[in-house]
Amino acid sequence: MSLNSVNIMGNLTRDPEMKHTPSGKTVCSLSIANNRIYVKNGEKITEVSYFDVEVWGVVAENCAKYLNKGQGIIVEGRLKQDRWEKDGKTQSRVRITANSVHFMPKKQGGAGGDATSGGETASTNAAANAQMAELDSVTWDE
Repeated sequence: MSLNSVNIMGNLTRDPEMKHTPSGKTVCSLSIANNRIYVKNGEKITEVSYFDVEVWGVVAENCAKYLNKGQGIIVEGRLKQDRWEKDGKTQSRVRITANSVHFMPKKQGGAGGDATSGGETASTNAAANAQMAELDSVTWDE
C-alpha cells in the first residue's frame, strides 16, 4: 500500500506554458511559490519554496487561458519523480502532477502585484471560475 497526495496553495511565478505532446495531449507547466512563516528567537521568518506543476487535458487548457503570473491557485495532485542520465550521472527532479487546480480570486485595484491586463472584468472572472467548477470533476489520462 502507498499514498502519494499533495495539496498546496501558492502564487504563480510566471505565466503558464501550454504544449502538446506528439500524441496530441495538452500539458501546461506552472511554477508556484509557497510561503511558510514561522518565528525563530522572537523574529518572524518567511521561507519561500518553489514548485513545478504539470496539468493535463482540459484543465491544462483552462489554466493557460485564465491564469497569469502572480495569481493564487490551490493544486491537488501527486508527486512525480523524473530520472535521467547526463554526463554519466543520474539526474532527477520532483514535480507535482495536478489532479485539479482551483483558481483563487484575482486581486482588485492597482496595488499588490495584480498581473491582469486591466481590461478584465468581474464577470469574466466569474465565468472562468464557474467553468472551472464544472471541470473539477473531469478526469483525464496522462
